[in-house]
Amino acid sequence: MYYFCQKLSRHLPMSSSNILHSIVQSLTAVYTRSEATAVARILGEDMLGLNYTDMLIDGMDRLSVSQRGRLSEALSRLRSGEPVQYVTGQASFMGHVFAVSPAVLIPRPETEDLVQLVIDAYAQDAPAPRLCDACTGSGCIAVSLKLGLPTASVSAFDLSEEALEIARANAARLGADVELYGGDLSHPESLPGAPLDVMVSNPPYVRQSEEAQMTDQVRDYEPRMALFVPDADALCFYRWLGQWARRVLVPGGRLYCEVNEALADDTAHLLVGIGLTRAEVRQDRYGKKRFVVCTK
Repeated sequence: MYYFCQKLSRHLPMSSSNILHSIVQSLTAVYTRSEATAVARILGEDMLGLNYTDMLIDGMDRLSVSQRGRLSEALSRLRSGEPVQYVTGQASFMGHVFAVSPAVLIPRPETEDLVQLVIDAYAQDAPAPRLCDACTGSGCIAVSLKLGLPTASVSAFDLSEEALEIARANAARLGADVELYGGDLSHPESLPGAPLDVMVSNPPYVRQSEEAQMTDQVRDYEPRMALFVPDADALCFYRWLGQWARRVLVPGGRLYCEVNEALADDTAHLLVGIGLTRAEVRQDRYGKKRFVVCTK
């Protein structure tokens, strides 16, 4: 036990500093102070069960040996560059907590704006809309749509079975009745042909040439198959989405998709060329061209 505590003390400052300050000190080599403070609060709340006040008042000596062990391991992973959401195994999205792992992308705030666009458009609709989320990953879009539009019929698919397991777990834990199945968007002719009112997707859209601009946390830890597309065919997922949308959307049905801001106008033009209409480019909360909405 003495050796174990000695080993922990090399990673966790044992000064009279409060817990928050001690964790921040341990992370300043890889984060700015403001980022380290935000990460420290996540660790305290999600891993240690401490609120912000506890972290400001209590010193490290108030933590149990078990808590210190978990925290030491977490800090080691964080210092290696691993995203805090993978360390804690969860991420917040649309006011809900979703399980995540390196098998799925970490939900982004701008994707919340995509979900809100759909909820705002269909909240008053009757009869209830039929929606499908393509490339669902963690299920954060599909589950949030079902929770935001309780009467809607929501389905979702992904090529990755690992991702689907996480999506199923999230749907079950949050009480969202979402139909989840395996599907390959690159073969839209193999996907269900049942009529849909709404298609939603946040597919891979980062060009391989843009990889160098990404942070190490994203590039080294998040699933490549959910991020990157070849430069020579950067809009392939939108072509497949458009082909499927043309087949399954009812007249007046809509496709909502998140896009690469540098290719937003090109994406809209592509979808119109496939046969969809009224393609609109919408901005996210940061003022970036992030979404395209089309109508059949």
